[in-house]
Amino acid sequence: MDEVLKIVNDIKAGNIKPIYFLMGEESYYIDKLSDYIEDKVLSEDEKGFNQTVLYGRDVTIEDIVSTAKRYPMMAERQVVIVKEAQDLSRTIDKIESYAENPMPSTVLVFCYKYKTLDKRKKVTKLLAKNGIVYESKKLYENQVGDWIKRVLAGKKYSIEPKANAMLVEFLGTDLSKINNELEKLQIILPKGSTITPHHIEENIGFSKDFNVFELRKAIGDRNQLRAYTIADNFAQNPKDNPIVMTTSLVFSFFVQLLKYHGLKDKNPNNVAKVLGVNPFFLKDYDIALKNYPMRKVSQIVTSLRDVDVKSKGVGANALPQSDLLREMLFKIFN
Repeated sequence: MDEVLKIVNDIKAGNIKPIYFLMGEESYYIDKLSDYIEDKVLSEDEKGFNQTVLYGRDVTIEDIVSTAKRYPMMAERQVVIVKEAQDLSRTIDKIESYAENPMPSTVLVFCYKYKTLDKRKKVTKLLAKNGIVYESKKLYENQVGDWIKRVLAGKKYSIEPKANAMLVEFLGTDLSKINNELEKLQIILPKGSTITPHHIEENIGFSKDFNVFELRKAIGDRNQLRAYTIADNFAQNPKDNPIVMTTSLVFSFFVQLLKYHGLKDKNPNNVAKVLGVNPFFLKDYDIALKNYPMRKVSQIVTSLRDVDVKSKGVGANALPQSDLLREMLFKIFN
């Protein structure tokens, strides 16, 4: 994020490079940077003649170079943005000669999503020497919660820890998807609001009572009635609660417990860091630690591997989701 801010601040200060090669697994910052360049580098009057958007599937590198070598009309520079540039991955090396001597009056932007260039290659070195090569990396799951808080704080919102965890639990590490959902809430809620689990349930569609987060808590508490009730709800709503996701997240919970049992340093800050969880939820792990001795956790992890395989259709003979969920809970509680 610091690198993104530096690129934006440099552009604001007029330090604009002739090439921006934006690449990597996380598309969110690639889109944000290209949108910023598209919106801010040229004035509205200049954009008509001097801003071009191309798509990788529709053009060749030769087409891009030809466009980039044009002179701007009645403006200091032109902007050429190549979206979905990863579709040109087989021929991207051909940009090498242009990268060696780019047009100073052109701002050429590549949106090269879900892939990266080999940093040892000459083309990558030339792009970095005469422009900017930015790699947008996926955040780890334990980093996404802090990212959500920073984004909301920048827009004068806050979020309760449980609501934050629900977003991460159900949307994973896809920042674009998370940001879209946050923007929905910002339309509804006035600035200064604190986002709660209720807001998420009402406006995004995750049940605050029947979700994997609550299932794991019920399992950790050894609250069998609650766990089976949630599992039955999942079985009745399989599209909203895919069995593969459920078994995977319950499995990861017990893997975390196994790590917790093995820690010598059980200082809360260290535990939260090693397990990759928000310190707010450590009390749930502390309860589970008491309810499931290390030997039992090891047995559960082994059993859940089998259930996880069956949930993916291997050797399960097309068992219904309800049966798989009950089998999973039976192996945990017995």
